[in-house]
Amino acid sequence: MAGATTAERGGLRRTSDSGRRPPTRRRRWFGRPRLLAVLIVMAALLGGFGTWALYGSDWLRVERVSVRWHEGPRVLTADQVLEVADVPVGSPMASLDKGAIGDRLLAELPRLASVDVVRGWPHGVALKVTERSPAVLIATGGAFREVDGEGVVFGERAEALPGVPLLELELTESPSLRRFGEDRVRAEAVSVVDALPGSVREDLRVVRVASFDAITLELSGDRVVRWGSAEDSDAKATALAAVMNAADGARHFDVSAPSAPAASGG
Repeated sequence: MAGATTAERGGLRRTSDSGRRPPTRRRRWFGRPRLLAVLIVMAALLGGFGTWALYGSDWLRVERVSVRWHEGPRVLTADQVLEVADVPVGSPMASLDKGAIGDRLLAELPRLASVDVVRGWPHGVALKVTERSPAVLIATGGAFREVDGEGVVFGERAEALPGVPLLELELTESPSLRRFGEDRVRAEAVSVVDALPGSVREDLRVVRVASFDAITLELSGDRVVRWGSAEDSDAKATALAAVMNAADGARHFDVSAPSAPAASGG
């Protein structure tokens, strides 16, 4: 008998293949809703447990608060900082309001230049603080007010500090004072100190200010520098160093016009 034709063989294959019917889409996805429901329940349980662990349990609560100083002066005590910070010991670490603590410290302790509140999981909180450094002192009523490099008055002490010059504001009512205000004039005068060469800064004794554009420096050895305004202070500092080297022994210097510095006296 002749063998099966090609068409017949193809028909047999189709019949054979149709006998192994693939699983339907419905059957493949039948178990997915149940699995999804299990995952949702597990996520809810884990989320609830995490919330309880952070806020309701005794595991992650504030137990220790420490104070650490960055480089610079250290006048305040740790107890003073801790008292003002008022960190709620025993409260959940997660609910700690770091911004409020930092703002409170800066507002009530003006001696602080910066505060960084850091969580030390699981139980610690560190207050990292930096105190302001006095650039000049203002004598007032038998005491000395401390002023930092930005012109901020932040503290008071009973005695002067060695190496810190005095700032004497002799301001009279003038258009420049009305325009800029005492705070701005003070800040401008302090910026001059920061611009001075190191050797000149060491000899500086008094920064005398009559107005915004009338700043005079008094150095050791009865030397006086007419500075003018705080504008172009870097150029004036360079000019002062040059004219002091060129006119050794001079006692009066004028760098108010830094392109034409002058020296006199001997």
